[in-house]
Amino acid sequence: MPSRGDTATPGRRAAAPAEGDRGDAAGPGRRTATRPGPFREDAPLPPDRETLDLGGGAGRDVAYVGDEPPGYDAEPTSLPMADPAALEDLVPDSVLDGARHGGLTLRAASVRGDSARYRGEVRRDALLTARFGVGDRALVLVAVATGARATPTGQRAATAACRWIAQAVGRSAARLAEDVREGRRADLRAGLQRLTDRSLGRLRATARVEGWSTGGDEATLRCLLLPADPDCRIRVFFGVGDGGLYRLRDGDWQDLEPRPAGPAAKPGELTLDLGITTPPSPYEPAPEPPREPFRFRTCVARPGDRLLMCAAGLSDPLGGEPALLAHLGRRWAAPEPPGLAGFLADVQVRVKGYADDRTAAAVWEA
Repeated sequence: MPSRGDTATPGRRAAAPAEGDRGDAAGPGRRTATRPGPFREDAPLPPDRETLDLGGGAGRDVAYVGDEPPGYDAEPTSLPMADPAALEDLVPDSVLDGARHGGLTLRAASVRGDSARYRGEVRRDALLTARFGVGDRALVLVAVATGARATPTGQRAATAACRWIAQAVGRSAARLAEDVREGRRADLRAGLQRLTDRSLGRLRATARVEGWSTGGDEATLRCLLLPADPDCRIRVFFGVGDGGLYRLRDGDWQDLEPRPAGPAAKPGELTLDLGITTPPSPYEPAPEPPREPFRFRTCVARPGDRLLMCAAGLSDPLGGEPALLAHLGRRWAAPEPPGLAGFLADVQVRVKGYADDRTAAAVWEA
């Protein structure tokens, strides 16, 4: 497995299952997710439900993987409830985007989960793709966010998180693109952490004013920065919150997700000798909920790589059902990336026990 530092080491394979990884919290048959192991050509694949050609890629489209089909319907059922005074909160069931710049091809999709479809709830995931600049100096941003569970405004918070990080990156795009091309990793980390903190701080302040959420985690946020310069092979991931970052290289899936250490204890929070939590003072305001640590990783792409970034709704079944990794490995083994419809079908391959929204962005390297 690649080291948990900031620069991926080529040729390393995925880790053993990580303790504490969670399964789906919304659908029946809840499972515990594990980190993916290496993909093998002889990995078993369940019988196909349907054979289709959906726009490129090797292998066949399947409706589900695993021992049995999920209990939910495979297609949308109820539409979310609409408020005439807040129609901006309505979002489509699925969104799809793609692009080709320099030596990379991008595919991105966000799909409402089976559970939300069944309950008539809005999709909580948000997806934003943007290009800043022109020609070889352009910088492509992919932002993925997930709103807080069990709140009617979770999607609003996720959409705001994507929009505000895009605004921040766009204003600094020229400097960021130069830092990427020159490999200034320390500058990138510091700058992107500052932009992320400001964007999420703005989100938390707005959430308190608007009453979007009663907790401290209004949204997770995960981003890719991709330079359009064909001579620059550096790919940058950054963000806050759960999800997955994987690379398919030479037939093996590699887990690139950074595992940041927990936030350091502040002076006075722990007793010196016994490690016992210090009780809060009655004269001080209650502390804010702990913040998710910043995640950052740079990696150097090789021709033929496939880089996948996703929210937790897809990373959980990827870790919990090896057949899903095997299926995607076969689908994406072809030299050409799938078309938009084919990528959407790949993202939607279902697994019993995992019913959350699925949002993913994948990069094919020429």
